[in-house]
Amino acid sequence: MATSAKTRSGTTVDELCTALRERIVSGEYFPGQRMSQEQLAAEFKVSRTPLREAFKRLEADGLLVATANRGVHVAPISNSDTEQNYALRILIEPPIVATLTEQLTDTEIEQMQTALADMRKYRGHRKNFQKAHKAFHDVIRARYPKSFADLTHNLYTMIHRHQSVYLSHQRTPEDFIDLDQDLIDAIVEGRPDSARRILEFHLIDAALGLVLDADPDHEFDSLLVTLRGRDIVIEHDETGHIPRPARIYWRQHDDVLPARTTSNLILTYAPK
Repeated sequence: MATSAKTRSGTTVDELCTALRERIVSGEYFPGQRMSQEQLAAEFKVSRTPLREAFKRLEADGLLVATANRGVHVAPISNSDTEQNYALRILIEPPIVATLTEQLTDTEIEQMQTALADMRKYRGHRKNFQKAHKAFHDVIRARYPKSFADLTHNLYTMIHRHQSVYLSHQRTPEDFIDLDQDLIDAIVEGRPDSARRILEFHLIDAALGLVLDADPDHEFDSLLVTLRGRDIVIEHDETGHIPRPARIYWRQHDDVLPARTTSNLILTYAPK
C-alpha cells in the first residue's frame, strides 16, 4: 500500500527519473542499451506503470528512445548534437554572465574561489574535478532567469553525458583552471566585458576539446555559424574542419581578453 501511495503522489516516478537519469548521464547505461521494464521493475520494486511514466519523461529529455517493436533504448550520442549544445551555450550564457557579474555578493565570490581551489586540488581526479568545475559555474547559474537556467541545465547534462561516456580522463585541467581564474579575476575587478569574452573563449575551447577528442575529423557547422554571429573568427578550412590548436580572434578585439593559449586555441589579434 505504501508503494501505491507513493505512485499516486508522483514520488516514485520522480525517484525513478532521478536514478535512471544519473545512470544514463554517468555512462553506466551506455548508448543503445535496452531498458528492460521487467528487470528495472524488480530492481526498484515498483509496478510498470510508474516505470513507463519515467521512461516518457526521459524520452522527452532526449535520454531515451522508444521504437515500435524494439522497446526502449538509451539514446545515442552524436558529436553534432554536442557541437550544437555548446553553440547554444555560447549564444546564451556569456551575455548573461556579463550582466550578472556586478550583482554577485562577496559570499558568492568566495564560493567560486573555494570551487576553484578544489579544481586545483582534484586536477588528477576526473569526477571530483568535474564536480568542482560545475560548482564554480553553478554559483552564477543560480542567478539565471528560470527559463535560461532550465535550458542551460539540460544542455550541460547532455554535454556531461558525452564526457562521461567517451572520455576516460578530464582533458587539460590546467586550461580549465586558468580560464576560470581569468573569469573570477574579471568579476572581482568589475570587468563585465572581459567576463563575457573569457566565458566565450572558455566554451569554445571546451567544445573543441570534447568534439575533436571524439572525432578529430569532425566538420563543424553550428559552432561556426554561432561564432560568425558573435564576430569571432576561428581558423578552419572550407569543409568546417578546425585544426588544433586553432588561431582565434574577436573582430572588435581590445584588451579585455588576457593573452591565452590552450591545447585547442591560440588567441590572436584581428588583422589591421
